[in-house]
Amino acid sequence: MPETLLTSLHIMAAFYIVAGISHFIIPKFFIKFTPSWVPSPGKVNILVGIIEVSLGIALLFEETRSVAAIGVIALLIAVFPAHLKYHQMVKGKRKYLAVSLLRMPMQLVLIYWAYTFV
Repeated sequence: MPETLLTSLHIMAAFYIVAGISHFIIPKFFIKFTPSWVPSPGKVNILVGIIEVSLGIALLFEETRSVAAIGVIALLIAVFPAHLKYHQMVKGKRKYLAVSLLRMPMQLVLIYWAYTFV
């Protein structure tokens, strides 16, 4: 694997590991963006954190990289409603509106990035 691709992979893995750990350190931050139709938001937050850490670690190993990349894509699609809720929450306040608007198309960039490792 070329060095630039390996660096990209390590950055991606670190991103998901740190994001996953964040679910345990600041759960209230993530739970407040959980759509109301999601059952047991606290448990779902923990599950998402475990999944993100696991996928981040799995990306580092050639044997599990492709499956992990597919898992990352599935996770990004699954959490998209949280980004929509975040946008709805900040839209009326106009605070963080630009951030909320960037988060949604950024999901497509992250999906493409993961796809490069399938």
